Amino acid sequence: MTNELSALRSKIPLTLVSLAAAVILIAGLRAAQALVVPFMLALFFAIIAAPLVNWLQSKRVPAAVAVLLVVIVLLSVLTIVGVVLGGTVNRFVAAIPQYQARLDALVNSIPSLIDRLPIELEIDDREILGIIDPGSVMSWVGSGLKGLAAILSNTFMISLIVVFMLLEGVWVPTKLKVAFGEDSKAVLQVDHAATQIQRYLAVKTIVSLSTGALVAIWTSVLGLDFALLWGLLAFLLNFIPTIGSLLAAVPAVLLALIQLGPGSALAVGLGFLVVNVLFGNIIEPNVIGRTLGLSTLVVFLSLVFWGWVLGPVGMLLSVPLTMIIKIILESSEKTRPIAIMLDNGRAVAARIQLEEEAAAVAEDANSAG
Repeated sequence: MTNELSALRSKIPLTLVSLAAAVILIAGLRAAQALVVPFMLALFFAIIAAPLVNWLQSKRVPAAVAVLLVVIVLLSVLTIVGVVLGGTVNRFVAAIPQYQARLDALVNSIPSLIDRLPIELEIDDREILGIIDPGSVMSWVGSGLKGLAAILSNTFMISLIVVFMLLEGVWVPTKLKVAFGEDSKAVLQVDHAATQIQRYLAVKTIVSLSTGALVAIWTSVLGLDFALLWGLLAFLLNFIPTIGSLLAAVPAVLLALIQLGPGSALAVGLGFLVVNVLFGNIIEPNVIGRTLGLSTLVVFLSLVFWGWVLGPVGMLLSVPLTMIIKIILESSEKTRPIAIMLDNGRAVAARIQLEEEAAAVAEDANSAG
C-alpha cells in the first residue's frame, strides 16, 4: 500500500507539469494564430500532396522536380479556387441587401400565417420578429464566406511552406531509420501513422470534392443563385462530418427559400441530405474504414476548441487535426485507450468485430496445430 501511494505521489507532479505544458502550448498557438494558420494549411496540403511526390519519385523523377511539379499544380488550384471563390463571394455580399429585404418581408408575413392557423396561439407579433433576426443571418453568412475567401487567397505563403515541407519530407524516413534503426518500433509506428493520415486525408478530399460537385450541380439544376459557391462551401465543410453538412446546407436552403420558395428550399435540403447519407454513411466508412470514426461529441468539441484556438481555419481543419491526433494515439499501445475513447459507436462495434474475428482465427490456428 505504501509503495502504491509513493508511486501515485510521484506521478502527480508529472501530471501537473504535463497539464501546465498543454495550457502554455494552447495559449501560444492562440497568440500566434496569424503565423500558425498558414502553417496548418500548408501541413494539410503537404500531407495530401506527399503521395503524389512519392509516386513521381517512383517513376524516376528527381525529388526536387517532383516537388516543383506538385507545388505548381497545387498553386494553380489554390489560385483558381481563391479567385473564383473571392469573386463569387463579393457578388454574394453585394446582393445581400436584396436578399435581406426579401427575407424581412418573408419573416414579417409569419404573424399573418399564424393567424390563419385553426389553433389560437398567444404569441405577440413583436416576440416572433424578435426571435428571428434576418439581417444577422445574412450578414453572418456573408462575413464568414468573405473571411474564408481571404484566407484561401494567401496562396504564396502557403505554397512556400508546402515546398519546404515536401522537400524535407523526402528525407524524413531516411533520417528516422538512421537515428533509430531500420527495424525500430518507433520507425514502424511513425510509418504506420503517416500512412493512415495520408490515406484518411486523401480519401476525405476525394469524397469532399465529389460532394461539392454534386451539390453545385443539384443547386444549379434547381436554378439557385451562386450554385458554384454552395458547391465550394459543401466541399470545404464536408471535412467536418455530420455538423459540416448541416452548416453548408443552412445558407443554401435559406437562399432557396428567399429566391425560389418553400418547395425549392425543401428540394435543396433533400439534395444535401441524400449526398450526405450517400457519402458520409455508405461510401466513406467503407473506403476509409469504420474504425476511424469520431464520436459526434468529439467532433463538436473539436470544432469549438480548434475554432477558439485558430479561428475559422481551425473550425475547417478541426476534424482532420483531431483525426491526426487520434491516429498518432492509436500507433502506440500506451495511448491506444485514449484513441478508443474518441471513437464513435460504429467504430467501437467495428473494433469488437475485428477482435472477435482475430480471436476466432487464432483459435482455429491453435486447433489445427
